[in-house]
Amino acid sequence: MAVKSELEKLGIFENLISSGEIITKEGISSNHREKLKDALKILGLELVDEREGLLIERIKDVVVEMVHYNEIRCKKNFRGYLSKKLHHNYAWLNNLFQEIQNTSIEKFLNIHKIERAKELLVYSRLNLTQIAYQLNYKSVAQLSGQIKVITGFTPSHFKKIGNLRHVAN
Repeated sequence: MAVKSELEKLGIFENLISSGEIITKEGISSNHREKLKDALKILGLELVDEREGLLIERIKDVVVEMVHYNEIRCKKNFRGYLSKKLHHNYAWLNNLFQEIQNTSIEKFLNIHKIERAKELLVYSRLNLTQIAYQLNYKSVAQLSGQIKVITGFTPSHFKKIGNLRHVAN
């Protein structure tokens, strides 16, 4: 309602507002865009242009693809890999990601690596050493610590779930 009200104040009507997205029948002038951006900022909201939004989605896609769908080991130099893949400086990408997602790319990556580790513990026969290597952790202790911090459970908890699952099948 607040966004709709701000649009109407600017004389922008016939728009569709859903799930954080505004679609207008006609483009918005740069002057109106700046005014809308300022008004939304006061409301604690942010106007993200389509190009930036697409770039955020590409960052997420690269992380998910690398962690969940590659059969090869996670990249050692993820920052360089992401920069090269998206043709942008990592620091700039991370600032944009943090501004829009309210978390860093590294934290987003770590959460996905832990999700993948949990999947591998439950559904595969890989041991923790193999999983740590595949996900590019420096040690089993580092992976174990990350699993415990992020999930509240130890790796053995997820391995037990996997063992129960294998026994049931």
